[in-house]
Amino acid sequence: MPYAVTVIFDLKPGTQEAFMPLILNNARCSVRDEPGCQQFDVCTDPTQPDTVFLYELYDDLAAFEAHQQMPHYLETGPKISDMIADKTLKTFEKVNR
Repeated sequence: MPYAVTVIFDLKPGTQEAFMPLILNNARCSVRDEPGCQQFDVCTDPTQPDTVFLYELYDDLAAFEAHQQMPHYLETGPKISDMIADKTLKTFEKVNR
């Protein structure tokens, strides 16, 4: 069953400009290099520049767990950790009709 992941990053003020290229690269590499990653969207709200929303869709939980072991994922975490004030991650099973 498809496995969806949402992440909301509340960034420290003034870090979005440095954060965005790093998270966008992670998204690109995920879709390009991971067969189980179907979708990886990075979204921003122009009225809340320090909030970044991710929507990720994987073939299944195993594909998401594989994502968390990929070099681009492991390299991105330490680079962005000091930019994050708060992070909320939720997971879902996609309902196909």
